[in-house]
Formats: sequence, C-alpha cells, structure tokens
Amino acid sequence: MPAHVIAVLHGDQTGEELLREALRLLDPGVLGVKVETRDFDLSLEERRRTRNQCVLDAASALRELGFGIKAATITPEGSGDVGSPNAILRKQVDGRVIVRTGRRIPGVRPLAGVHAPISVIRMAVDDAYGAREWREGHDLEEWAYRTEKISRRTCRIVADYAFRHARRIEAKVFGGPKFTVSPVYEGMFKEELDAAAARQPDVRYEPHLIDATYALLLATSGEALVIPALNRDGDTLSDLVMQMFGTIDAARVRRLRRRHGGHDGGAPWHRPGARGQERGQPDGDDHGRRVASRLHARRGRAAGLARDLRGCARGGFGRCSDRRSRRPHLDRRLLQRGGSARENQSRRVERPR
Repeated sequence: MPAHVIAVLHGDQTGEELLREALRLLDPGVLGVKVETRDFDLSLEERRRTRNQCVLDAASALRELGFGIKAATITPEGSGDVGSPNAILRKQVDGRVIVRTGRRIPGVRPLAGVHAPISVIRMAVDDAYGAREWREGHDLEEWAYRTEKISRRTCRIVADYAFRHARRIEAKVFGGPKFTVSPVYEGMFKEELDAAAARQPDVRYEPHLIDATYALLLATSGEALVIPALNRDGDTLSDLVMQMFGTIDAARVRRLRRRHGGHDGGAPWHRPGARGQERGQPDGDDHGRRVASRLHARRGRAAGLARDLRGCARGGFGRCSDRRSRRPHLDRRLLQRGGSARENQSRRVERPR
C-alpha cells in the first residue's frame, strides 16, 4: 500500500488535544491508504525559542507535501512578540481562500431549520488583517486611522471558488459585501461575484448585503448555502454559522491557494477545530475551550462520533455526510409537528442498508 505523507503542525493547550484525537482517525483500514506524518512543533514556547523559524520550516513542508493538518495555537498580545503563526503560514503558502463549513454533527442539536451544510468562503488575506494603522492627535482629539486593501485577483479567486464549491455541494451562493456603503472598496468584490455568476449560470445566486445575510441566516429554510465574504466579515460570520450547528469547535477549516496554471483548488494545508487566531486568545477563543471541555466529558459520545466518521469514510450515508438530505420533505414535516430533535429523529424512517 503506497504511503502518503502529510505535515502535522502541533499547537497549544486544547488545540493540541483535539489534534491528537483527529490523528487517531488516520487508520489505513478506514482511509484505504497508508499515511505517514512529518511533525512540527508550533507551540508558543517553541515559536519564541526559534523566533518563528519552526513556522517557516512547517510552511516549507506544506508547500512540498501539498497537505497538512494544524492544531489551534496561541497568539500573544505583545507587538514585539512572535505574532500569529496562521498569518505567517498563509503568506508563505500564498493562501487566498479560507473555507469553513458547518454541517450536522451526530449527537449535537442544531438550530431549528438547519439541515444542509452552510459554507463560508472567506478571503484569507488583505482587508482589515494586516492593514496599516496609526494615530494622530492627543486626548479627546486623538484620531485612529487604518488603511485596508483588497485586490481584484483575490476577489476573483474567492468568487470563482464560491461558485465551484456551490456546484459541488448542490447549494446556492448567498449573501455578499456591503457595497452600497462602500461602492469602491467592497464594490470590487460585488463586481467579481456578479461576473462569476454570469460565467456559471447553472449555479443559483442570491445576493444580499452582509447585514441582511446575518438576519436571513436565522430564518433559513434548511437548504445548502455558500456565503462568500471579505476577510473580516467571514471571520465573524463563520462563528455564527458554526454555532447554528451546535458548536464552533467541531468544524473543519481549509485554507486554499491558487494552483499554478490559473485553477482554484488544492488544499496546501488545513486544520481542524475552531476559527482563525486573534490577538491574545487561543485559536478558537474562550467559548471554543468551553466546548472542548464538554466534549472531553462525553467520551462515550465521542466514540460514537468516531464510528460515524469511519462509516462515512467507507462510503456510507449518514448525518455526518456532506450530501444533502435525501428526504428533506420528511424532515420539514417532522419539524412542523413539533417536538424535540431527538423525538423527531426517533420517528424518522431509517434508510435500508
């Protein structure tokens, strides 16, 4: 059996614990392939000791191998400290797109009406992150400034990938930027979304302003959605989407780069777990750590989740699958009757094996 090599980027605290649990699923009997790992220590102590050389080494391995898995890490607050390893990795591998998908999790009750997957397709670079900031003046006359930027190239990559991903999971592209307030800056992203819709007319497209997108998500009818977003908007939006499925801590995050030759796709690296790192907080913030603590207290349920994941890997059909429900009309009928999700599940007719 040929062996596939992946880079494993170890992290801090709960993120490292979740990574170890994820690595248990790299079973050749489940995946059908033999997987070898190349390990890198990206803990805060190691990054400080090497002054981020360990992060640069991990980025080189990701470019070479084409795939990796990363644990959540801590970014310290100090401006003169080692900073965010995620920002360094994105820059080194030329990451342009962050894909975060919420889906039904066995044993976790989602928000009523949420059935099919919802993917947030977010810019991985530019916008508010990495913007130049400064202040002028004194006391109450002090002013803070920030210079943000986005490129048409990145806008086009994100827009094209959103429509391709929507076709793959049979979803519609939903939402968009606040171009009415920022017609020059955010309007560029809206132009590329409209152009991508014209190039791929077979994919449904329902544009909305970002604030309307938040409101309409809470009234979703359960269909699969793909939501393209700017870097800052996607960061906050993805946390809301994950919580609609019951937790922000069990969603996979993929960061993609543009392949040579002009094609989107390819996953130079991705990590499981929570959202991107912010200043002074572990990757996934305090809420993510509380969710992880509850997961550790439910080892029996975690074992059942692992069995479901193995079944999906073998090609079986279950609630953890990315595919849309084969009986959405039955799901809606049960919800209309009322009752809890567990009671509704008990009344659902099981699919013959």
